[in-house]
Amino acid sequence: MSGKYEAVIGLEVHAQMLTDTKIFCGCSTKFGSEPNTQTCQVCIGMPGVLPALNKKALEFSMKTGLAMNCKISLYSRFARKNYFYPDLPKGYQISQYELPICEAGHIEIVVDGEVKRIGITRIHMEEDAGKNIHEGGGPYSFVDLNRAGVPLMEIVSEPDIRSPKEAAEYMKKLRTVLRYLGVCDGNMEQGSLRCDANVSVRPAGQKEFGVRAELKNINSFRFVEKAIEYEIKRQIKILEEGGKVIQETRLWDSAAGVTLSMRSKEEAHDYRYFPEPDLVPITVGQKWIDDIKASLPELPDAKRERFVSEYGIPEYDAEFLTSEKAVAKWFEEAVGPGGQPKAVSNWMMGDLMRLLNEENKGIEECPLKPIQLVDMLKLIDNGTISGKIAKTVFDEMFKSGKDADTIVKEKGLIQISDESAIERAVDEALAKNNNEVERYKAGDEKLLGFFVGQIMKATKGKANPQMVNELLKKKLG
Repeated sequence: MSGKYEAVIGLEVHAQMLTDTKIFCGCSTKFGSEPNTQTCQVCIGMPGVLPALNKKALEFSMKTGLAMNCKISLYSRFARKNYFYPDLPKGYQISQYELPICEAGHIEIVVDGEVKRIGITRIHMEEDAGKNIHEGGGPYSFVDLNRAGVPLMEIVSEPDIRSPKEAAEYMKKLRTVLRYLGVCDGNMEQGSLRCDANVSVRPAGQKEFGVRAELKNINSFRFVEKAIEYEIKRQIKILEEGGKVIQETRLWDSAAGVTLSMRSKEEAHDYRYFPEPDLVPITVGQKWIDDIKASLPELPDAKRERFVSEYGIPEYDAEFLTSEKAVAKWFEEAVGPGGQPKAVSNWMMGDLMRLLNEENKGIEECPLKPIQLVDMLKLIDNGTISGKIAKTVFDEMFKSGKDADTIVKEKGLIQISDESAIERAVDEALAKNNNEVERYKAGDEKLLGFFVGQIMKATKGKANPQMVNELLKKKLG
């Protein structure tokens, strides 16, 4: 970004709540069903029907607000947001406007080692719209109303974000908290976590905000960063050329890597908000709020701090291990039976994640149990296998599900720690490489690694590396 300008970014994140049924009726929220099979008179907007609020959606919204340091409103209400679009069967969306359920919160993100607080203006409940399907190439579209009425939380940030990287980190942090709470699965590919970004630029040092554009259709962390980065450059270029940025809604085209103008940006009055007459205002008691607060799980920030202090692992490791609740659980289930925290962390961040990524699996689908890693680490510690052999054993454990001890015995991978056997291998290696021995003795000490390699090759990687090094140094003088 040009040093002459500063970006001002706010995000509006829609999170689909993990309820079994829709927000105002009993229809299923299951993803992937045949079009228009999860609908009823209420969610398709038939005249005369009455919505009834899903209590679980209210509870999930309050839980999220408390986790994000919001004030929970004792009195809130729904409003009608009026606009016409084919996937909106009633011609309005039931949302919240002037009296949302949660207000004035914040979360903290870490960017380049610095902690930054991002304010949250509000979190409110609303129903999702249906889905327009543009397929077949004909002069028409289809409408699937399965998603109409699915419960959403809209999480609106303050304009506190100043870079594309901060925006991506904020999104990741939101997703982590929502998944820890169990209120949203955070699946961006399926649309259960969606983001609109309000982006403007202003001359560095100026207090007034610039004219903003709203970016829609952003469905991955990488695209959040890319779309905002492109939009910042676009607006700076306009200003540098003496033009004016216009307030509008723009669509992110991920294939072309550009934002495209959709329409001029609507204001609140364009939606003609008014209180929803078919739903009574929501009143919640302080006791219910206190009970929900008491039921909150250990959240990512607190868990990260505990991992550092309790297990003595670096901040970087703790940040990685607590980024997903399931990953943190796997780690603790490995450390509990005696796994050394740093060794467990290293294997998880390296080989385990490599294998999971290769098979496109999450840790919930991991075929390897934490106790199996612990048992393998014990074999390294007691000298049964070397660290190098352990990598072969680990891959086989992941692939077959067998325990390390079984694999070591079946494949004959037990480390050779018999001094006389290793000494014979050392003597043979030195005898076969007289020239290298002379060069080593003449001062080329880097050749020690060459000799170790020859011996490991001869013993098929089974020789105890520490004993090999000690014997080599002793014989080479």
